[in-house]
Amino acid sequence: MSFDIDIGHSSSPGPREHNEDFAAAMVPAAHEVGRGLIAALADGVSTGGLGREAAQTSVMAVVNDFHAAPALWETTVVLDRLIGAHNAWLFDHNRRRSGPGGNQKSGRSTLTALALQGHTWTVAHVGDTRAWLLRAGELTQLTQDHALDHIDLRSQLTRAVGLDQSVLVDYYQGELHVGDLLLLTSDGVHNVLPRARLQALITAAVAAGAGSAQADQDTTAQALSQRVVEAALSARTPDNATALVLRVRGLAGWQLADTRVGATQLPVPPRLTVGDVLDGYTITAVVADTGVHRLYQARDAATRELVAIKTLHESRASDTQEREMLAHEAWLGLRVGEQGGAGSQGFVRVREQRAASAFYTVFDWHSGRTLEQLLETPADIVPGETAGRAPAPLDVAEVVRAGLAASKAIGRLHRLGVIHRDIKPGNLHLGEDGQWRLLDLGVAVSGREPEAVRALHAGTPSYMNPEQWEGDHGQPAHAGSDLFALGVTLYQWLAGRLPYGEIEPWQTARYRRDPIAPSRLRPVVPIWLDHVVLKAVARDPRERFETAEEFALALERGASRPLNAPLATPLMKRDPAALWKVALAISVAFNLLLVIWLLFLPR
Repeated sequence: MSFDIDIGHSSSPGPREHNEDFAAAMVPAAHEVGRGLIAALADGVSTGGLGREAAQTSVMAVVNDFHAAPALWETTVVLDRLIGAHNAWLFDHNRRRSGPGGNQKSGRSTLTALALQGHTWTVAHVGDTRAWLLRAGELTQLTQDHALDHIDLRSQLTRAVGLDQSVLVDYYQGELHVGDLLLLTSDGVHNVLPRARLQALITAAVAAGAGSAQADQDTTAQALSQRVVEAALSARTPDNATALVLRVRGLAGWQLADTRVGATQLPVPPRLTVGDVLDGYTITAVVADTGVHRLYQARDAATRELVAIKTLHESRASDTQEREMLAHEAWLGLRVGEQGGAGSQGFVRVREQRAASAFYTVFDWHSGRTLEQLLETPADIVPGETAGRAPAPLDVAEVVRAGLAASKAIGRLHRLGVIHRDIKPGNLHLGEDGQWRLLDLGVAVSGREPEAVRALHAGTPSYMNPEQWEGDHGQPAHAGSDLFALGVTLYQWLAGRLPYGEIEPWQTARYRRDPIAPSRLRPVVPIWLDHVVLKAVARDPRERFETAEEFALALERGASRPLNAPLATPLMKRDPAALWKVALAISVAFNLLLVIWLLFLPR
């Protein structure tokens, strides 16, 4: 089902000369449905007639820039940045426009913004405008007013945009269903129409409209918004009256907030065996059990396709961090593959959940083997005899093809602001369809990962760049870390060994020598490919590839435009303490000779 929201808006100045309410909504472009819909309503508060300006700029600051924020920012972060920035601007303008003699010309406003993304709604709220949710005939107030709770001081706001140099925003989130109706109102509506009256008004209109074509016209979001405002005017509201209605007719694809809802609310599936059925998926094989996760092969009853199902081990069912990490991995998979086609090449596609009864993730199934398994494949297997230990013959063209596929996939991640953090042979998979894919986004960082993932010193030590081991805690992983790890992976494939050997955490001594060129270990490796992998795993980060695109270009050009041979890393860069060690050795030797001369040689 596609993202389909019916939007209606109505506003009236009421008995006032000017209408200082303002509302707007913006739907995403067709290719950006995952970015969600944004709507906002503000009620201006003026000294000198600037309330309308404050309300309009507050709404437009949110609505106009919401879709321009980075795609991986969490919704509340986006709203907080936009509202905070506009509040600072409005407060400064109010200060600058203060007139002489104590005369003040200023404008402030309330603001209630509503974002609909995936299967989740998010509300940001300041002041006494309100957000409501009508579901199954029950109207629920989602926000709490920021106004003094006194009959004579109802109009005295305790929070408003432009009131202070900083603003505290309330945030609310919940699950979105098809058929939901969300309503934003100014105080000119809800001060004269209590919750019960609003509920009866809307539900009566919807019920009366069920059936005829004319009824359908009467129950559109626009008709409902007009009905609410007219009722407020009939109730003799003393203020401007504005209503913005959104009726949910279809939902977009799953987003991170949706997977987090499942992570917190749904149970972990019990241990499954072959033949068990989970939400229409029949288990056909138990693939792996790590003690943290279980991986199953299953067949989709609806499509008859094979899928992979990843669940938490039941012993981790109450582990909040593990739940959030699996939810983040599922969301990343959806985000990477949301454009389809070339955008999802190089990764295993995550499938959207369908009325799940438990917390798990469904992936496409790809038969094949990882590079780690391929490197362990013996060269010759004679029927009836034990396989030898010699590795399979090296196919340089396949190494280049895999390196290109992996570097392009890594580039797509980096353009989305995602760092994989665990590139290695075990996470590079060759499917039976001949496509190379990156696996396991479980420890990737995107800016929206849970704190447990961010704090984790993730990765496999032998494939991590040396900077991550320097200092007391090492530097955090960055885009270059993925490129270094890919370089180590390709080097191991070509040379049959790791460039710096097996690395233990914080074991920096291994990096005090330059790697041997793979062609010296396997003459079949061309010199130009030597230069590419040695550049990728250089000890000095300034000598490495800066971007995945640069790495891919070097592989594509190959011998036609080879890279220059890498220079040997100076001793001082490989071992900064080396100079002091040499100086100490010379000093000790000199002093030893001096002692011998003084004590034993004739004078």
